[in-house]
Amino acid sequence: MLLSFPRLFALCLVACLLGACAQDQPVFVAPADRPQARAAQPWPANQFVVLGYHEVEDSDPDQRFLSVRTDHLVQQLTWLRENGYQAVSIEQILAAHRGEARLPGKAVLLTFDDGYRSSLTRVLPILRAFNWPAVVAPVGKWMDTPAGQPVDFGGEMVERERFLDWQDVRELSRSGLVEIGAHTDNLHSGAPANPQGNSQPRASIRIYDPASGTYEGESAYQARITRDVDAISNKIRQTTGKPPRVWIWPYGAEGGTALGIAGEHGYQMAMTLADGPAHVQALMSTPRLLISNDPIASSFASSVVGTEARPFMRVAHVDIDYVYDPDPEQTDRNLGELVQRILDMQINTVFLQAFADPQGDGLARELYFPNRWLPMRADLFNRVAWQLRNRAHVQIYAWLPVLSFDLDPSIARVMRWNPESGAVEQDPEQYQRLSPFDPVARQRIIEIYQDLSRHAIFDGVLFHDDAVLTDFEDASPAALAAYRLAGLPAGIGEIRADPDAMARWTRYKSKFLVDWTLTLAGQVKAIRGPSIKTARNIFAGPIMAPESEAWFAQNLDDFLSAYDWTAPMAMPFMEDVPPGQEHAWLDQMVDTVARRPGALDRTVFELQAREWRDIPGQGEGQAIDTVVLADWMKRLQLRGARNFGYYPDDFLQDHPALEQIRPAISDSWYPVR
Repeated sequence: MLLSFPRLFALCLVACLLGACAQDQPVFVAPADRPQARAAQPWPANQFVVLGYHEVEDSDPDQRFLSVRTDHLVQQLTWLRENGYQAVSIEQILAAHRGEARLPGKAVLLTFDDGYRSSLTRVLPILRAFNWPAVVAPVGKWMDTPAGQPVDFGGEMVERERFLDWQDVRELSRSGLVEIGAHTDNLHSGAPANPQGNSQPRASIRIYDPASGTYEGESAYQARITRDVDAISNKIRQTTGKPPRVWIWPYGAEGGTALGIAGEHGYQMAMTLADGPAHVQALMSTPRLLISNDPIASSFASSVVGTEARPFMRVAHVDIDYVYDPDPEQTDRNLGELVQRILDMQINTVFLQAFADPQGDGLARELYFPNRWLPMRADLFNRVAWQLRNRAHVQIYAWLPVLSFDLDPSIARVMRWNPESGAVEQDPEQYQRLSPFDPVARQRIIEIYQDLSRHAIFDGVLFHDDAVLTDFEDASPAALAAYRLAGLPAGIGEIRADPDAMARWTRYKSKFLVDWTLTLAGQVKAIRGPSIKTARNIFAGPIMAPESEAWFAQNLDDFLSAYDWTAPMAMPFMEDVPPGQEHAWLDQMVDTVARRPGALDRTVFELQAREWRDIPGQGEGQAIDTVVLADWMKRLQLRGARNFGYYPDDFLQDHPALEQIRPAISDSWYPVR
């Protein structure tokens, strides 16, 4: 993390700080002014909740099949009905999507995956009793299995009698209550996804071949998915007489490339297992609540109501540089320590470094995934992300620079105009960045993001804080040409001499960088899927002193409107906040964000776990006392912040100390529960 900032920025922050010193008190919100819980608010128009069921058994529900007991299913549907929920059909949802009708309030869609025989023998009679519709999504190859032969259930051989056959599927379709969806033809299994041997959902990955040490090519992947979509679509059409309209991802793991293929085959809705309510305007990435562990009615009710809760984020920002070791066995031991620590911490998100930065200057010279343009330090991002997602149960945001890639020297860099000499050169005090105005630079960066997306499963992207342009940047030829096309003067000197041009130039650059990051996000979503979330780091200056937008080309309101999460660098020591004024400074940052309605729900404050300043007698990079860091976290919460984290996590040195930081950051501790 580069820590050099313009001098004027520091002065501005001091001025802001002086205005905040008197506010060192926890904020009080009168009861009448407190936000109403989502569940107590009116049901949003055309919102619905999707419930993802699997097997239904009369007794001893087998969790290999995510079974629920028959009587519990009846209790759950009864609770839904008695609490105002109304089951809706796929046709009702699609009609609402087309604008032809509106869904009823508290709409719920029932889905049953895999194609278990209980869908016919147990579920259908219950649906008839309630007169409620549902979706049943079988796996083609499992339905094809001849009578008397076991079904290959993702590598486990299961008795054939547990599953429907195509005649059963036809009967369900003719019931008038059941829509038949597709759960793939033969992709409901895992496949090797990295050199370390992790098995990941076959439908969503480029398969790794350990014999050749290579990954499946893009054309081969697309051909494989196309064959599968063709096969299951034809089988359902031949069985029911209707083309399938609903695609359900095995394990809930979507892929944007495969989703595009499904869309070309006429699918109008695709379902994941992501959290939250669904909406008719986002049907190709529809979240579902997975019903597992045979919940009793009270637990089921809490889960359904909880789908309306505002998501919150508790983050550890992790460098894979700490995991990597030239010895693969040591790397694996390091990874085990990291996973156990994150699991023990009981947080819900990790911002995970995808580039190597052992020099700490923010310039990506190597990457942790296969790619076209930079050396790969180790094929490690996929492995670390998968282990953390599946063993520590956290969401992973891939953390990458926006511009700071050490590509071919012939590619244009961000250049600074020197007002004293008139020289145009790179600023050694700033990140070394490729020019976002240069088409070659843009294409290379896009391809890096594409390569990341093809080689790992993750939940979001964190855009690094290198996406800045100072009030003397960018002075590269491509940038100057872009300014002229935007109606600005031909040179930076002329722009700076005209206050109106300076203001327009500042806004132009801020919006240009936002648009550029959204372009990168679009590339990621095209490959990984539309549920990918976005987050972007923002410096303290543009929040605390809006005029400093000129020095950074960052604007808080732009960020809040563009990204799922805005991530301020809430780092008091890095900003030279005077001793004893850290709380006042944090208070002012939270209060500034809070003045925008709903902004705190979409802002995650990143604290510092290291002291990067050169302290006399101590040096640089000293660990900040965990008690101090935990105190900052509590302060943020008392001021109204719900989402926060810290950088960096040094799991090898247990810093911050787990037992001290966990009560402050965990979503299972103070003051959440």
